Amino acid sequence: MSYTISIYVRIMSIILSGMIGKGDVLVKNQHLCYTRIIMGILCQSVFFVFDLEKIRWKRDGRMEINMKRTDVVIIGTGAAGLYCALHIPEEINVLMITKEAFDQSDSFLAQGGMCMLRDEEDYEGYFEDTMRAGHYENDKRSVEVMIRSSQDVAKELLAYGVDFNRENGKLVFTREGGHSRPRILFHEDVTGKEITGTLYENAKKRKNITILEYTTMLDILEKDNCCYGIVMQDQDGTIESVQAKYTVFACGGLGGLYRHSTNFRHITGDALAIAKKHAITLEHVDYIQIHPTTLYSEKPGRRFLISESVRGEGAILLNKKKERFCNELLPRDVVTAEIKKQMAADNMPYVWLSMERIPKEEIETHFPNILQRCLEEGYDPTKECIPVVPAQHYFMGGIKVDLSSKTSMNRLYAVGEISCNGVHGKNRLASNSLLESMVFAKRAAQAICGEIKTVTFDDTIKEADAASYANIEKLKEEYKKLVLDEIEREKQSH
Repeated sequence: MSYTISIYVRIMSIILSGMIGKGDVLVKNQHLCYTRIIMGILCQSVFFVFDLEKIRWKRDGRMEINMKRTDVVIIGTGAAGLYCALHIPEEINVLMITKEAFDQSDSFLAQGGMCMLRDEEDYEGYFEDTMRAGHYENDKRSVEVMIRSSQDVAKELLAYGVDFNRENGKLVFTREGGHSRPRILFHEDVTGKEITGTLYENAKKRKNITILEYTTMLDILEKDNCCYGIVMQDQDGTIESVQAKYTVFACGGLGGLYRHSTNFRHITGDALAIAKKHAITLEHVDYIQIHPTTLYSEKPGRRFLISESVRGEGAILLNKKKERFCNELLPRDVVTAEIKKQMAADNMPYVWLSMERIPKEEIETHFPNILQRCLEEGYDPTKECIPVVPAQHYFMGGIKVDLSSKTSMNRLYAVGEISCNGVHGKNRLASNSLLESMVFAKRAAQAICGEIKTVTFDDTIKEADAASYANIEKLKEEYKKLVLDEIEREKQSH
């Protein structure tokens, strides 16, 4: 049985009220002063209790955390998390949390675009392009589901208000490395921002969706291989348990663990560590993609991506003598290997990327964000080459899921980059990530909605013990080591 601190306030109130009464009868200045001091102490005590109202104490002296309840909790506010939330009916309550501001997810950084099956004649080509890029280690069933669902996803995004580029009223398609034909929808060179921002605006209109920013998942609530929610820390440091009928990991990859990455620094694979801790099945955690072209800089922090669609529109790679040295439209891992080889031969920390074959007007209209960033760094790509270097970009492995995005733990789903459904194989085809994340996020929502009416909250689930999370920085380091050790172990197993 728990005893709340409010008992302390009641006792203090009785004692202090008696003392205050005595002071008032005497009426002397000294006693009035004492009265005011005591009143101040009482008020502070009450506020102190209100601040700690979520914390309770057991008879053995251990501090516990109060528990909230929601039907579904989604960790992450990128394209996968938002698309999943939007496909859950409004009578079902959804809590979404994100480590930083809502727009600090890697989905917002996606430049190139989103693939879409052009027509039935395009199916075999699209399927083969995806399989070839993945070194034929892809799950064929997952690839088929993604491709067959692509047109429906595109239609839904247009209905939500996503503004894909058009010419004469018709959608425009671009081409990127590894693709046999143009099949990529885009919005200038900030497609991820357009899609994810639009999904966020739609989510804000939904009364059943609550979004908490600057809130970090620390652990899950688990019993007998069933997930009952999460433990989280909010912006002011308060630690809370959230019991949920279903939990969805949509928290991105692990680029923050690497020195050179296109990812936001706070995206550090926490869900992988939590999954490993609770014996949830992982798959191919060493399948980590390096993007061939990021803008070279000696400044610390996230690397700025130079979209593959730049090469798709005609940009070429040059060595230090300004000579072309490879086919720029090969899959990412192949181009990356060629660049690293050339860097070693030239004894240079970068190679050159030339956009001279792309008309200036197209650079300004199709790649305005890239143009602006290059200008800020002192390069004008309409007039000169820019230095580029490979950097960590995407995570193909992750928490193993089925075609409905269900993990090996009951009532726990994973979508987006943190999941591994087999679509990408060993290497991701350009612009398949946004599509894949939304296709399987929707399937997760559908699976949850098909079962949630039969699920009830479990009153036997205990609140988390706050002592387990007393040192958050230490916990973060433990999680980081857990993930990096697992990656190394997986590498050694091949």
